[in-house]
Amino acid sequence: MFAGIDEVDWAALEHAYGPADGVPGLLRGLASADAAEREGALDSLYATVHSQGEVFDSTLACIPYLMELVADPLVEDRGPVVELLTSIGGIDLDGDDELDPEDEEFEDAANYAMAASAVAAGSEVFLQLAGDHDREVRLVVPLALATLHPDPVRVLRLLRGRLPVETDDEVRLACIEAGGRIALRHRDLTPEVVDWLIGVKDSGYCAGLRLGALAQLARCSPASLPADVVPWATGVLREMRAAPVVVAASSEPPPPLTGAAREIRAAAVAGRVAPWTAGLLRTLHAGLGDRVDDRIALLADQLCSPDLSQRIDAVRMSEELLRTWRGAYGELVALIGEQLADRDPHLQDAAAAVLGGLFQLAAPAADALLEQLNTDPRCWVRSGPDGRDALGAPVLALARAGDPRVVPILAEILRQGDTPADLARSLDRLGTAAAPLAPALCDRLARLGLDGRLPERAEPLLRGLAAVRAADILPAAVPAVLRVLRGAPAYGREQVVADALRTLASFGPAAGEAAPVLRTLLMPSRTTDGGLPAALNARAAGALWAVDRDADTALPVLCEVLGGRDEGARRTAASVAGRLGDAGAAAAPLLGSLMRSAEPWTRVESAAALWRVTGDPGRAWPVLRRAWEELPHARPRVAAVLAELSTRGAEGADRLVDRELLSPRRHNALDGGTGVHDIFADERLLALCRQTVTGGP
Repeated sequence: MFAGIDEVDWAALEHAYGPADGVPGLLRGLASADAAEREGALDSLYATVHSQGEVFDSTLACIPYLMELVADPLVEDRGPVVELLTSIGGIDLDGDDELDPEDEEFEDAANYAMAASAVAAGSEVFLQLAGDHDREVRLVVPLALATLHPDPVRVLRLLRGRLPVETDDEVRLACIEAGGRIALRHRDLTPEVVDWLIGVKDSGYCAGLRLGALAQLARCSPASLPADVVPWATGVLREMRAAPVVVAASSEPPPPLTGAAREIRAAAVAGRVAPWTAGLLRTLHAGLGDRVDDRIALLADQLCSPDLSQRIDAVRMSEELLRTWRGAYGELVALIGEQLADRDPHLQDAAAAVLGGLFQLAAPAADALLEQLNTDPRCWVRSGPDGRDALGAPVLALARAGDPRVVPILAEILRQGDTPADLARSLDRLGTAAAPLAPALCDRLARLGLDGRLPERAEPLLRGLAAVRAADILPAAVPAVLRVLRGAPAYGREQVVADALRTLASFGPAAGEAAPVLRTLLMPSRTTDGGLPAALNARAAGALWAVDRDADTALPVLCEVLGGRDEGARRTAASVAGRLGDAGAAAAPLLGSLMRSAEPWTRVESAAALWRVTGDPGRAWPVLRRAWEELPHARPRVAAVLAELSTRGAEGADRLVDRELLSPRRHNALDGGTGVHDIFADERLLALCRQTVTGGP
């Protein structure tokens, strides 16, 4: 073994941290009799020659020696080495192997292509390992074969042949999963794989294997799923619960991760009943796609499982469904709420976190949320990541649902300590129902020290008063807001001013006494003359218009900002100008020019404002229609304009709105991450679209 390894000029090769002269020692470490040394060597190889999935010239030089290691039956822990090879050789180039040689990414793409070719060339050894004495090797070889071997027909034949002779159910599941991968990569083999999977699903194999076959069927050929897929799946789940298989930490297949990560994952599944079930069900849900009713029924069964871990998994899968597809979720949300009564804190936390992202859709779980809050006051407040107090997840969920029963709890939280950083943002959905909180918010604001802590302490109070807008407290609130507006220290002044201006604007004409102060702020309109930055100038102008309708003072300031160079400020000014309606008509030429901005959100705000100040959709609508198609996250903004101004004169607007209302997928269910307000934003879009159609609120 390792013949010729010392003849390689490793020092001339590179890995993630420089010369690769230490790599031969790591490769030899993989063959050590000491388990700790083997694990350390593997971790170091991942960190150097395969750091973050990259392939270097030293990675290519390692491939022959890694192949030797996995082929030697005397070497221990070969399973993780097979996974390392699978990761090195299985990178999807997405066409990057066709990059121009002059492109700076060409060398990387070439390395990936050479790695794939080299591992595929040696992948014959994996065929011999399919029946290896080491279970961990047998567990990872099927995926390696499906990913790397150049003859998928031969691999599929091997997998089918292994299933009846293999005695380990997890290895059998790995064979089934590999079959699904072959069907996805080689569509001409999909019919054969589907026939095999259907045969396994309807066979006398164990329940877990039959569920695995159904999951892979959903993955590679959703159209082949039976009409009774949910009753069938729930029946299998009940069968699995009746005869559970508990898996020890040591039998979980080691993922291609560092030693510490492997230990964490192994500990997470230790003692769980059939820990692979979560992955199978997640695959099944993905295959069911927009069959929302079927997925709700399946999740309802999962949430009623006596197995705690399966209920936790079901809560998380429910969140994935809720974030992606529109539907009638009352029953599902109520079941998620029922999980709050469980004594397990992990399940409670998972359920409360999901409910917190639902806003008004969490209403069916409101009673359960309130019960938890009444039962356990310790969950009212938690320590945030920055060390500041924040609302507990159940409080946040109930407030975001707009349930007024949370107001006494919020009042008690205010009475007991500092204002939680996220309290203000929780009040938007409560509106005037939160009016009892206004005196405490106002009193605290009036007593804040005008020091360096003002920005962080004033923000939740100012935003809270803006959300509540309690008429009977405004006479006391306006002086308190003006106090922090005038007295904000240099450090953090812009944040305090922005929050104060937003609050005064929300008060409207009731804050008329603030008009002289706002005019004073606007006098030196250029930052170089000692005034506010351009964006705050625009906000101050908007506040003045809101409280005093003084367009003669506000509009020139807005026009100055619209004609400036600060893109963010121009976008803010456009938004403010739109609120002036026909009183802002003089800004129309500037708004029209900004519709040609390179920044898409500036175009959206300028077009919306132009339509509002002119009442004519002629120039604005084409820009907004294009944004609707190209910027899904802009749809609520465009829909708000349509709901306010109607679709008359906006060619094609009715079709866009109708199509949105008929779409089963949330407009912001995009790849690349999610946000806590995604569901709220989509539900708001739907409400605005319905308002556009009906002409009512």
